[in-house]
Amino acid sequence: MKHRIVVLGAGYAGANAAGRLAKRLHPADTEITLVNADPEFVERVRMHQLATGQDLKPRLLTDVFAGTGVRVRTARVTAVDTEHKTVALSDGEIAYDTLVYALGSAAADCGVPGVAEHAHHIDGKGSALRLRDRLAALAAGGTVLVVGGGLTGIEAVTEIAEARPDLEVSFAVRGGLGAWMSEKAQRHLRGTFDRLGITVHEDTDITSVGRAGAMTADGRAIPAEVTVWTAGFAVHPIAAATTLEVSETGQIVVDDTMRSVSHAGVYAVGDAALARGLNGMPLRMSCASGVPTAYRAADAIVAVLTGGSLPENKIGYTGQCVSLGRRDAVVQWVTPDDRPKDSALTGKTAARLKEIICKAAAWSISHPTSMLPARRRRVVPAEQPVTV
Repeated sequence: MKHRIVVLGAGYAGANAAGRLAKRLHPADTEITLVNADPEFVERVRMHQLATGQDLKPRLLTDVFAGTGVRVRTARVTAVDTEHKTVALSDGEIAYDTLVYALGSAAADCGVPGVAEHAHHIDGKGSALRLRDRLAALAAGGTVLVVGGGLTGIEAVTEIAEARPDLEVSFAVRGGLGAWMSEKAQRHLRGTFDRLGITVHEDTDITSVGRAGAMTADGRAIPAEVTVWTAGFAVHPIAAATTLEVSETGQIVVDDTMRSVSHAGVYAVGDAALARGLNGMPLRMSCASGVPTAYRAADAIVAVLTGGSLPENKIGYTGQCVSLGRRDAVVQWVTPDDRPKDSALTGKTAARLKEIICKAAAWSISHPTSMLPARRRRVVPAEQPVTV
């Protein structure tokens, strides 16, 4: 009987894990199934582009994984039974011997009243398309407020301002604009916001969102016909409903190999995992963490099944890429443990580098070993000892 590997979620982490497993395990011994609710791979890092009217290249998962041995099943995950090693899907059930949990994250309202009812998100294709329709319906002079000072918020507000210079666009951030960046990057960011005519509300805590805008903690009203909420993300709730050990954030607690600390047959990758990097600190939710954790989990599973060894965990960071519309960007160089360095790349050169990285992230799914030769290893029978 083949060893059944089921990967839940085909975002950057899940899709990369499935592709890498298929590249390194012999198909005669293993059966790899990738379950995803959407038949297409969604480039989540480009949702701000989709929301502002740009069309993205469609990537059917069946095309992406054609010829790889990965079986794609389009279905929604409704429950995971870790005791019986089964997953309930919208179209039935699937059993596994090894599970890779990569259901990712979605926008969270952080308990702020009115966000769920009145704010838009760009955490997925559906929400981005809804925002796209709403923005398209705004007349000249319409007002837009983007809330949240992280990467997603900055990319969204600059993309909207560039695509629709006829709108009044504002940005609310709890601290300072780009406060987590170096001085050089912050100067460039402020210059770009000035050029695009974005009104910035710094040190502003949004306490409620309504049909006509948002209220702040100090009693100010910020008018907005459209409010875009990017101030928080939360993981998919299914993991917390299982017997898996999860953190307070609902992330699955994993060891150095991305394996659940409570269930040896379950691995978690990407936003779904509470994984630690080089300095022992938790990795941040991002594509930059998703792909390395996917590779780490896939290599660990291959090592367990084939009796191989696993190199030391060296997951770390090199930079944070932030697009500022289509022709501008900031690439903030960081230390391996994600602290900003003094240096940063800005302007058109940074925009070109950001675009290369986005394309490479999508390309890596169908080329999980970067076109380097990889031998598909045979699975070692269970009674033989293996080394991890």
